[in-house]
Amino acid sequence: QVQLVESGGGLVQAGGSLRLSCTASGRTFRTYDMGWFRQAPGKEREFAAAIRWSGDSTLYADSVKGRFTISRDNAKNTVYLQMNSLKPEDAAVYYCAAKLSGGVLTTTFYPYWGQGTQVTVSS
Repeated sequence: QVQLVESGGGLVQAGGSLRLSCTASGRTFRTYDMGWFRQAPGKEREFAAAIRWSGDSTLYADSVKGRFTISRDNAKNTVYLQMNSLKPEDAAVYYCAAKLSGGVLTTTFYPYWGQGTQVTVSS
């Protein structure tokens, strides 16, 4: 099992940038695909981005493509989400998630979750 802790959320003006980090416990981080999801008030949690255990494959939701970049550093057990050109509609609690890699990167069935970090975007 893996424990996940997110950080880096905060308040930013529209058009600004933030970088979220998620650090995982354990020595098997490199066997997990990692994802970022978000949940705005009154809405369902939605997929934002994912990265394969090796870092050689990524997926993005259409709503963030071209503005967000997911990356990972397996030596530091950390996955990042660089968020640029932020919009008010990006405001949400952002969650880091993990799943044992099954080969093909997917946007669903992530069993391990962090507690979330709040991102607020002012217009």
